[in-house]
Amino acid sequence: MINRKNIMIVLLFSILLFLFISPVFAQDFQVPDISFNISTPDGGEDGDLVLSLRILLLLTILSLAPAILIMVTSFTRIIIVLSLIRNALATRTMPPNQVLIGLAIFLTIFIMAPVWQDVNTTAIQPYLNEEIETELALERGIQPVRDFMLRQTREKDLALFIDISGEERPENQDDIPIFVLIPAFIISELIIAFQIGFMIYIPFLMIDMVVASILMSMGMLMLPPVMISLPFKILLFVLVDGWYLVIESLIKTFN
Repeated sequence: MINRKNIMIVLLFSILLFLFISPVFAQDFQVPDISFNISTPDGGEDGDLVLSLRILLLLTILSLAPAILIMVTSFTRIIIVLSLIRNALATRTMPPNQVLIGLAIFLTIFIMAPVWQDVNTTAIQPYLNEEIETELALERGIQPVRDFMLRQTREKDLALFIDISGEERPENQDDIPIFVLIPAFIISELIIAFQIGFMIYIPFLMIDMVVASILMSMGMLMLPPVMISLPFKILLFVLVDGWYLVIESLIKTFN
């Protein structure tokens, strides 16, 4: 049994501790004032405020760069095709996701290089040289990207989003709103990527069917066909120089 004397000591110590710390918590807790100002040491004129807002806008655009890279470039089609190749080979995590994403990023840079060059020539450099205003720079900068997306977008997908949005039928490509073009472009990229993936799957599917038929004829029903077909699929992919053929065909789909 627990000694009553020890219990009294613990209770007394707890009471003294409470009486000691209670004044500390009884004090008023004040929240510090927080403010956000954009100003310059010399008083902050209108021109300096506009410059600060431009810098803030630029930082916002940079924060959205990953989404822009994925949605309005060739990245979506490339990463889907590369992922389907890995699934067709049934190698699970080989190549790793980091390798596939890195390859997709550099292929995107390679494919989009002419577009970025046009953006730099027509919009970024004149804007940095203070030859054009911000609104004109944005208009010029988005035009090469619009042209790229229009070349890769199906008319059927454009018509779908135009009908859903309730917009009037555009007379030419320049009249297509950007909020209609981007989702139509993404759907077109998904469709083309899955079409390429289907063509890639066919030879590997044939290997799986042949291996499964041989194992069933030999009565080896408990042996997974994927375990046997995997080396043959890798061998076939290496013999036909699969990565070269896939990357070459994938890049040519954007021409």
